[in-house]
Amino acid sequence: MKKSMIIAALCCLFSLTAGAQKFALIDMEYILKHIPAYERANEQLNQISKRWQSEVEAISLEAQTLYKNYQSEAVFLSEEQKTNKENEIVAKEKEAQELKRTYFGPEGELYKKRESLMSPIQDEIYNAVKEIAEAKGYSMIVDRASASSVIYASPKIDISNEVLTKLGYAE
Repeated sequence: MKKSMIIAALCCLFSLTAGAQKFALIDMEYILKHIPAYERANEQLNQISKRWQSEVEAISLEAQTLYKNYQSEAVFLSEEQKTNKENEIVAKEKEAQELKRTYFGPEGELYKKRESLMSPIQDEIYNAVKEIAEAKGYSMIVDRASASSVIYASPKIDISNEVLTKLGYAE
């Protein structure tokens, strides 16, 4: 009897604390769209990516050219020359694949560059959100842009503009 009373009291206590929690939303896409440094970083990444992609494509084109030349000359080449040309083509294709992996792989240069450019911006946003959450007593702040499970959220709890103001990007 005494245990059930304690359990009932604890359940009531937890339900009261759960009801007292405050939540807010932010729209990270909206926030990032209003930060000029983010736009500049994206443009810089796009330029670097295009430059590196053209390098990879140039080497791939060299490999294709070597292959076409090999096909047209194959009848005139000895077996040793054929083997040498084939090895040259394979080496050029591997060079293109290796360069592509170096630039665009999971731990490639583009990933590292993106991290170095975006981390300070993301940290600044995180700190602003944290300060607002602590000042206003929010238990949780959800990113509307990445939380696919948010079906509906009242615009009243969206603090995206407040975050932008805190960051100094008020409209």
